[in-house]
Amino acid sequence: MSDVRNVVIDYKPRKQFIDFHARKERFACLVCHRRAGKTVACIHDLQRAALSCPLERPRMAYVSPYLRQSKTVAWDYLKEAMQPFYKYGATVNESELRVDYPTGAQVRLFGADNMQALRGIYLDGIVLDENADMDPRLWSEVIRPALADRKGFAVFIGTPKGRNSFYELYERSKADPTWFSLMLKASETGLIDAEELRLAREDLTEDQYLQEFECSFDAGVVGSYYAKLMRAAEDEGRIGNVNYDNAGQVWTAWDLGMRDATAIWWFQPVGKSEIRVIDYYESAGQDLAHYVKQVKARDYVYGGHILPFDVNVQELTTGKSRLEVLESLGLRNSIEIAPQHRVEDGINGVRVFLPRCWFDRKKCKRGIEALKQYRSTFDDKLQAFKANPLHDWTSHAADAFRYGAMTLDKRINRASFNRKLEYPQIGIV
Repeated sequence: MSDVRNVVIDYKPRKQFIDFHARKERFACLVCHRRAGKTVACIHDLQRAALSCPLERPRMAYVSPYLRQSKTVAWDYLKEAMQPFYKYGATVNESELRVDYPTGAQVRLFGADNMQALRGIYLDGIVLDENADMDPRLWSEVIRPALADRKGFAVFIGTPKGRNSFYELYERSKADPTWFSLMLKASETGLIDAEELRLAREDLTEDQYLQEFECSFDAGVVGSYYAKLMRAAEDEGRIGNVNYDNAGQVWTAWDLGMRDATAIWWFQPVGKSEIRVIDYYESAGQDLAHYVKQVKARDYVYGGHILPFDVNVQELTTGKSRLEVLESLGLRNSIEIAPQHRVEDGINGVRVFLPRCWFDRKKCKRGIEALKQYRSTFDDKLQAFKANPLHDWTSHAADAFRYGAMTLDKRINRASFNRKLEYPQIGIV
């Protein structure tokens, strides 16, 4: 095995990544422009870590937002990196996108779109590529626990997608001495020549160029429906500490998942010009009773509950609609069905609705993140954005918010949401 660890690899790191390979910090955040070479650097870093790890059967992982993306971006690089170890007994498992080394170490590719595939495993090191496109819960609920007992390392890499969780990680990496931090802008690295950058700037929008080549977290998220509106909410101080006022009623808005997540927003309208978004909850794999319990557990005075227009569809297994089930669980006489509408009309409705919204940053953190990242699907063949939204982890929060916006706007215009004032029945003397 000592021979394996002494093999010379035909890899010469770019000077921009020398400090990264020499780092001592356990966690790292790399914000890099396109074609900077971060994937190659991280694959070789994982392989070196796998072969030098003193623990038994080291496990390293490379994760992209989608498994097919990991295969397209990193699989060939990994197979090329491990070629010198073939003669020592290293093997490649094509179906599992895994390399096994004769030391017992493994490097494997995963997709963040299948969080369950990562649950229950242990990890000695991981690279999360294009972290800005991943569900933030992947790190907190799955990856971080997998690193705990063996004190594994983590590397977050990608290009910016607005001021989201990846931005927060980068800011933390700059301020925390236990983190390694690196930002590589195309205008500074010299890895792409000036003429190519000039041509790219002509072909891309200003936001696209700043995001992809200059690593700007302030550029508009490409294809996002609400990113600029959410940024305006930040700039105007409408995302912060927003308290519930017991003088007004609260409405919930739901997106009901079947096999995936169910999302609930809590809205408190104040007059016709202000919407307080005071709470958000999301979970998956739970029955409807679980969500009703979440609603009842909050000490709010409810005006009603907004449900999607397909809530009346009867399920074949029970013969009951989800509306009937929710009513049986205690939401009687307080349910309103969102008006049926085209998704694009609903998105436009949300754009009108958002400037009146004030968000509680803490209670609505995940929902806020989802609204910032909710975006259209990109057609690789046509090189253009499609009319329909991308269905990913942001969809549930965005759909529930859309149902709320489409319903509340109509109600606000025809009636007040404030509770009726009860005056004491006494005379005036």
